[in-house]
Amino acid sequence: MAQATFSVRMDDSLKNQFESLCVDFGMNMTTAINIFAKAVVRERRIPFEISASEPEITRETAMQTFMMLRNQSLKNFPNGISLDEINAEINAARSERET
Repeated sequence: MAQATFSVRMDDSLKNQFESLCVDFGMNMTTAINIFAKAVVRERRIPFEISASEPEITRETAMQTFMMLRNQSLKNFPNGISLDEINAEINAARSERET
């Protein structure tokens, strides 16, 4: 079977991540792209769902995030932080968001 060259442009970071993952799978990027192309042709569709669903927030993930932020706060502010300082941080964040 004759071989053809196929060139793809992508972000450098994405390429590096993809290449690293392919190595973890025991293949190179060319093999991975060929597997994808064969699946598309065989199934006559993209072989996975493409969507932008909202991340599911569970009580467990919320508690993990809270504890992480709490520990970070204790590390960064070992003597605590006043209510005025908290309000100043909130106002600064709101100002940045509005700009």
